[in-house]
Amino acid sequence: MNYRDSQFLRSHIKSILDFYHPTIVDESGGFFQNFMDDGTVFDGEARHLVSSTRMVFNYCKAYQLFGDEEYLRRAEHGLAYIRRAHWDDERKGYNWTLKSHRADDQTNHCYGLAFVVLAFATALETGIADAIDDLENAYQLMEQHFWLEDSGLYADEATSDWSVVSDYRGQNANMHSCEAMLAAFEATKDEKYLERAYQLAKKFALEMADKADGLVWEHYTKALEVDWEYNKDDPKNLYRPWGFQPGHQTEWTKLLLILHRHRPEQWMVDRAKSFFDRALLTSWDRSLGGIFYGFTPQGNICDDDKYFWVQAETFAAAARLALVTGDEQYWQWYDRIWEYADRFMIDHEYGAWYRVLDRQNEKLSEQKSTAGGKCDYHTLGACWDVLRALRDE
Repeated sequence: MNYRDSQFLRSHIKSILDFYHPTIVDESGGFFQNFMDDGTVFDGEARHLVSSTRMVFNYCKAYQLFGDEEYLRRAEHGLAYIRRAHWDDERKGYNWTLKSHRADDQTNHCYGLAFVVLAFATALETGIADAIDDLENAYQLMEQHFWLEDSGLYADEATSDWSVVSDYRGQNANMHSCEAMLAAFEATKDEKYLERAYQLAKKFALEMADKADGLVWEHYTKALEVDWEYNKDDPKNLYRPWGFQPGHQTEWTKLLLILHRHRPEQWMVDRAKSFFDRALLTSWDRSLGGIFYGFTPQGNICDDDKYFWVQAETFAAAARLALVTGDEQYWQWYDRIWEYADRFMIDHEYGAWYRVLDRQNEKLSEQKSTAGGKCDYHTLGACWDVLRALRDE
């Protein structure tokens, strides 16, 4: 199989979309977000802002690739739901979770706002002109409530009325904010977005990484010191796991190389290579294949599960490194990861990718997608990013 072939990548994106196509649209609003392996919907009342926005991204990219008007209609359907159900005009914020289309958790998360920016930026790029106002609104919310000028990063979480901002400082929300700002710049050409992406990349890929032996740690104190103990007793926390995350090192690799296209500086390539090389050296399972989820500051594996998104983000990072550096080893990594995914991660019967496997590459659950983010945005987006990188080069 030629995993670098553009037709293969397009076909794989189509196969992911086909898994969700028959049942994902909820005619009463938004998208269903919980799916068993065979595509059966469970817990049809649950909605999460991250999944709602990521599905808009998926359908916008699908329309850009294939030109099918049905994909555009679905993107618009998803945007309407974000505006109607997730947005709370009274408190000027987006509802984090919904139950039966009503607010369930109204905590304000920078992570969530980053995906709102990404969704509306991608919609604008797709030709949905009225997305510009929503994009600007979400950006201003981030700037008003989360941006910390003295620290040069975004805070993470605030109460529903915005009155109290948590002292927790995390890289994950800032990493996805960098991703969102790059998308907003590409959609609008407004330099303020590129400048913010640049600031975030320097802060985390250089300054903060230098505090943690040259890798990006997940958690920091209000004073921006590395918090080595945060969630040490909860290494599998969905949004704030303990340990170095190989998938986040390689996501930063990808983002740094996208940033490099727009504002090239050599440190971006140097750090991109370092993050990728060290992550794979430590976390690749040499006996059974696949990338482990987390490792300790001492370089020991602390979570040996294998998540779909880690494999996907890493093959995209490998492709970008191969194209930027001309080093064949990164294409070898790209093919190796795809071969592993093709054998174990991809559901060749029903479509899409399994969410998580154990050390032995066995499924941990019959649930393929769950409200809270797993809607194959990572897998579809990684394929799309490789297609774009191949085209740009």
